Amino acid sequence: MEGGGEAAGRCGEADSACEALRLLQIDPGDPAEWRAGGAVPCSRNVLRKQKHWEKVIMAKKRKRTQERERRKARQAEGKGTAEQHSKRVLKAIMKERLLEAKESGPRLCVDLSMADHMTKKETSRLAAQIRRLYGANRRAKKPFWLCLTEFVMGSSIYEECFRMNDGFSNYLMDTTQESYLDLFPLDTIVYLTPDSENVLEDIDPKKVYILGGLVDESIHKKLTLQRARDQSLQTARLPIREYMVKTINTKNYHSETLAINQVFDVLSTYYETQNWPAALKAGVSSGKGYVLPDDRRRLRQHPETSYLQGVQDVKDKP
Repeated sequence: MEGGGEAAGRCGEADSACEALRLLQIDPGDPAEWRAGGAVPCSRNVLRKQKHWEKVIMAKKRKRTQERERRKARQAEGKGTAEQHSKRVLKAIMKERLLEAKESGPRLCVDLSMADHMTKKETSRLAAQIRRLYGANRRAKKPFWLCLTEFVMGSSIYEECFRMNDGFSNYLMDTTQESYLDLFPLDTIVYLTPDSENVLEDIDPKKVYILGGLVDESIHKKLTLQRARDQSLQTARLPIREYMVKTINTKNYHSETLAINQVFDVLSTYYETQNWPAALKAGVSSGKGYVLPDDRRRLRQHPETSYLQGVQDVKDKP
């Protein structure tokens, strides 16, 4: 039995050697002679060719591995280029929309004539609100064309806008030291003030809407309304009372005075959706003491939400 096993082993070994020699393109001779008990040839020439073949196989494996790595690198690079390309395309689309708004309206001006009435802290807040307003307008599908009027070089608000807002000089909007009264016909101007008796019902692309650039922590009542009246201008207020309801809060606080970027959020959303409830929800936080009727029921169940909104509202306080 043992002799038979050894013979079978030699036979299998001979077959394997023959196959290897064929791969190396070497004539293996007559395998029957090997099975009869002859030794497997192991000349230096055979060994050299075997080593060479092994090196070739290893080299091919390394080449395949390197090719896979290069392919992955190209795919990653292509993905990054595509993302960068998408950003460039998006930036171009934003610019095109803004320039269309410059040609066809509507226009929104921030009146900075009252900047001297503010403290340094209030001026910094206004500069931050201008940044938020511009960013929101730039992202809007239907933007306004923006203009800062009476933006006097060397003034406090001028210095703060450049100090706080990176790239301010590249903002795609108009800045001028002139008054809006010198730039537009009186019958096209609508001064937006929370103290107006007139409700803003729609946005007319042919109109020029004015926001008072004022952050006044003491809240001087009817300051912007009086300014508009002195200039014989049309006025309007957001339809907060018409679509929203007062909420019960610990301070019994209810205010229709919004930061300029909050007013813009309302105007921009309405201009895009033609939906006042959706627009007011976008810009009027519950911290102002007003919510949509459906939201009041939700706030009664979760009063902590109103508190958190109030904290956020303090940051944007006009």
